Amino acid sequence: MSSLARRLWRTAAAAVAGLTLGTGLALAAEPAQKQYIPLLTYRVGAYASSGIPIWAGIIDYFTYLNEAEGGINGVKLFWDECETEWGVEKGVECYERVKGGKDGSPVAILWPHSDPIGKALTEKAVADKIPLVTLNYGRTEAVDGRVFPYSFPVVLSFYSEASTAINYIAQAVGGKDKLKGLKIATVYHDSPYGKETQPALDLLAKTYGFENIQIPVPHPGNDQTAQWNRIRQLKPDWVFLRGWGVMTPVAIKTAAKVGFPADHIIGGIWSSSEEDVRPAGAVGKGYLAITTYPAGTNFPIHDKIKKVVIDAGKSNLQDPKSFGSVYYNSGIVDAIILTEAIRTAQAKFGHRAINGEEGRWGLEHLDIDAKRIAEIGATGLQPTLKLSPSDHEGGGIARVIQWDGETWNTVSDWIQADRDLLRPLILERAAAYAKEKGITPVAGTN
Repeated sequence: MSSLARRLWRTAAAAVAGLTLGTGLALAAEPAQKQYIPLLTYRVGAYASSGIPIWAGIIDYFTYLNEAEGGINGVKLFWDECETEWGVEKGVECYERVKGGKDGSPVAILWPHSDPIGKALTEKAVADKIPLVTLNYGRTEAVDGRVFPYSFPVVLSFYSEASTAINYIAQAVGGKDKLKGLKIATVYHDSPYGKETQPALDLLAKTYGFENIQIPVPHPGNDQTAQWNRIRQLKPDWVFLRGWGVMTPVAIKTAAKVGFPADHIIGGIWSSSEEDVRPAGAVGKGYLAITTYPAGTNFPIHDKIKKVVIDAGKSNLQDPKSFGSVYYNSGIVDAIILTEAIRTAQAKFGHRAINGEEGRWGLEHLDIDAKRIAEIGATGLQPTLKLSPSDHEGGGIARVIQWDGETWNTVSDWIQADRDLLRPLILERAAAYAKEKGITPVAGTN
């Protein structure tokens, strides 16, 4: 090779090396891939007043993560909404529209945000390998992840909801042994959702010796005169109210008319918001309810969101008074669980957008302990949560709040459901579902 040829070769090689180095630097400078999170919302329809603050809490937390922390390990979140009006048909249409992901990002985890929608998507989610997270609702038997690998009724299944209510009553009367002989009536929404706690309450009544009275209320519950007249005749010691929407304030007002005290009514998880008690007026004072996301802004995470999101004019809140409401806080807790599951998955699969199978792994290995909750700034707001392949609920704990006429006050510590007592009942239901659908349970421990 001549000296001229050698010089030309070295010049060309240097140019190629420079181009390669420049490309590498350009690639390194590119932002991390974004994670798509579709939101199935109901901002219109009968339940809009509940939904609007929930998504404000979710979106404000997402915005906080993006603005303050650069997303999750540098992977920013992006989202869009599909309106379901809480209905199954529109919910399934929305699912089909979003399940393929967006802008190159797959769907890691999806919230149905509706008990009937969640149940309608159970088998579709398995086929599409997209985990469904149903915080405090959903199929109770889906606690058994061996049969329901892509359904996650996290924190508080309906069975655990019933058990925490009974355990609170036990605390109020001086112990579980004092439950014997009590009359406890459940006034419930006459739907699959409302009936969900009946097997658990049957077992709890048999175990602890209280009388289990079940009183249905037809949807939507605008007139409950007959039901509360029956309460007046039966004279139960306590009422467990499993309502939804307009049913709850109507129950509180009708209870007052027949003389049943509000401080002996315990609302279920979906009868525990400001929207449930404010329409009842003064007679709602003293009303109790189960929750896993107490109201209030006295948590460090609220200070962070206020500074980074609200004060910066980037909040999704429509009504500033909803900041710190029960449903706004439920949105924050929803968002914490989802993003911590993605963070868990990233620790195994890399700091990038996570797909549904990886999202499932992240959920099944999720462990939000007290230390992590403190780091987030949610101590007292977010319960500890540890999931596994065979346990898709994890928590089974709740607190009781009481309405003072103006605001909610937390009146209990975290109350543990009798999960060991209820577990065989859940496994029995899961096994029946598996037999009906021809499902072979995933190998694992009970």
